Amino acid sequence: MSGRIGVAIIGSGIFVKGEHLPAVQAAEELELKAIYSRSLKSAKGVSEALSDIDLYSEDSEKGYKELLRRSDIQAVIIALPIPVQPDFIKKALTAGKHVLAEKPLAKDVATGKALIEWYHSNIDTSKVTFGVAEQFRYLNAFIYGAGQARKFGRVLGFRHKLGANVQPGSKYFETPWRKTPEYQGGFLLDGGVHFIAGMRMLLGPDAQVAKTSAFTQQLQPHLPPVDTVDATFKLANGSTGNFSVSFGTTFSGSEWSIACEGGSVAIAGKNVTIKPKDGEEQVVEKPDEFGGVKQEVFAWAKSLVRGKADPQQSPEEALADLDVLEAMLNSGEKDGQPVELRYQI
Repeated sequence: MSGRIGVAIIGSGIFVKGEHLPAVQAAEELELKAIYSRSLKSAKGVSEALSDIDLYSEDSEKGYKELLRRSDIQAVIIALPIPVQPDFIKKALTAGKHVLAEKPLAKDVATGKALIEWYHSNIDTSKVTFGVAEQFRYLNAFIYGAGQARKFGRVLGFRHKLGANVQPGSKYFETPWRKTPEYQGGFLLDGGVHFIAGMRMLLGPDAQVAKTSAFTQQLQPHLPPVDTVDATFKLANGSTGNFSVSFGTTFSGSEWSIACEGGSVAIAGKNVTIKPKDGEEQVVEKPDEFGGVKQEVFAWAKSLVRGKADPQQSPEEALADLDVLEAMLNSGEKDGQPVELRYQI
């Protein structure tokens, strides 16, 4: 693909305004051509500081179908409520547009698996690419930490804990489809897949999650259906790990640690602590100049130029993240009964 690539953004939410729009504007390979939203008012809310951008909405003369007919738009970024994304993804791919869709892949594993199977059965995947955005795979601390962990050999154990307290009035909570989720897990699905992606990246291909036993609960009445999960994992290599995430607690902060035969790696924000088995501990700063989303959009843009999808954005990776999350939720519904993962790559 030569020249700048014409792109449309599908969605007008907080994340589009704060992350996707500036990322597209900063990508030298991309040219923003249009913005679509359900209402013209919300589309205008994203484009108010822009010129020469066409707007599309379902309450105006030009809707999604008209946008997809444009030959000067070769690719779309889709950031819509979780339940409606698969339909928009299919329509864009059918129209021959490359797609980068916000995580999670779908509301559940069955829907995500069906979407991927449809893609491979109905679309020429060598010509039209489908990617799922996950900025954790582009964060420097995780890239560096995962590389160091691989040098230490076999994974012996893993721990992750995150505490947050999502309050009414916060910008993400006030999104209507998040306040009354029509999908499993609530914030655990919408936000939790990030932490699963980071965990899977650190664990590497030989120590992915094979089985989980988990307890879930709803600590805050405004965060249905559950806001907390505490899980134990059995890994594919026989080792074990722990995963604890709550969006309704007074705990705060996030920690990651992985123990390997040759040493351990821990991540806290931009700091990566490396501790060889028989060596001195070292703390390395790995800040992110662009915050993650720009890196993923830049990577997507470069993949479009190359004509080959970025493997970090493959829908199969996103489905594997979703599978871990759904297994934890299913185990929680069964009062901790172990659940085997159904999908692994």
